[in-house]
Amino acid sequence: MIIAKIIRDAALLGAALSLLIGESPALAQSTTNRPARRTTPVRDPHTPGYVVATDLPDGTIPPTDNDGNFIIGPTHNRALEMVVNTNVPQGTVYEFTMSSADSKFYPGIARNPGTFGTPDLNDPARLLVTTSHPAPYTRRVAVYVPKQYVPGTATPFIVGADGPDRALFTALDNLIAEKKVPEMIAISIGNGGGDAQGSERGLEYDTLSGRYAEFVESEVLPLVEKQCKVTLTRDPDARATMGGSSGGSCALIMAWYHPELYHRVLTYSGTYVNQQWPPDAETPHGAWEFHEHLIPNSPAKPLRIWMEVGDRDLFNPNAMRDNLHDWVVANENMAAALAAKGYHYQFVFARNAGHVDSGVKQQTLPEALAWLWKDYKPQAAPK
Repeated sequence: MIIAKIIRDAALLGAALSLLIGESPALAQSTTNRPARRTTPVRDPHTPGYVVATDLPDGTIPPTDNDGNFIIGPTHNRALEMVVNTNVPQGTVYEFTMSSADSKFYPGIARNPGTFGTPDLNDPARLLVTTSHPAPYTRRVAVYVPKQYVPGTATPFIVGADGPDRALFTALDNLIAEKKVPEMIAISIGNGGGDAQGSERGLEYDTLSGRYAEFVESEVLPLVEKQCKVTLTRDPDARATMGGSSGGSCALIMAWYHPELYHRVLTYSGTYVNQQWPPDAETPHGAWEFHEHLIPNSPAKPLRIWMEVGDRDLFNPNAMRDNLHDWVVANENMAAALAAKGYHYQFVFARNAGHVDSGVKQQTLPEALAWLWKDYKPQAAPK
């Protein structure tokens, strides 16, 4: 493992980086093996069947002390907390790499370039992928440690997908200084490559099981503590997950299957659709099962969930026509399912917004993080 210590003392560089982060995670992946996407329709948040939501004045965002459904946009101004401020304490970012050769959980797969899969003629919800094969990978991990961290202190943290996410680090510098969130470490984990069915990223993020959370717990967090010389809390109420697209569904999957590890979830354009591969008879519709069966049919879990979707989010982006690949409907259904079970959640429908929209993230991430941690109370130190 190679570790590089990066001290973010260049405000201009940090500001430039913050403008680049927040795009769709798919932009960081090769798109040569993805079918052309259809033109996405623009959705009306007041469509019959969608959740009833509060339409906020343009340019404003939901309050951090309110649960429920909100509509924002079409203007998305960058929040002040998303700009590097050299007058507040600057955290340190450490980076290291992880190899598939060292993983007991994910030895690595990939799909052949230029290939995808074909729907099963007998079951349109099932994709037949014949070009996925074992393949090695290397992933990057970036760890933000706030300036206020006291060595030896068990500290709250947030795990993010599709890292590094430097916009998150900038937001935390400012939010911690403003005391809107607790002092926390951010662990931004790169994916294993590719996208969707048959890829390593798809296997990690779209599989409904506890495996990815177990991988993080067993293989990533110990390295973080060792490489960065920090102590991570074991309190699930002081642990959060976040991500966009399939990284968003992964964030919920981590907490859903291991609520003893994570209680807080933040997602942009969550892929709560039928994208799991290999298929699983217990969850045949992949992450669509969350709002179709899992949440409605399970006792409420101790989770606090923030979600966003754009009015131009993904709609049937691949060859499957199973009525289970509509990101807007999926996220609307998620909000309805969470409300019916009494969850603490906040759902944001963004006008003039695409998939994991960078402008929306720049506008809303500080509020989302503040809402996510609003009810956090540190555990009393043992006497």
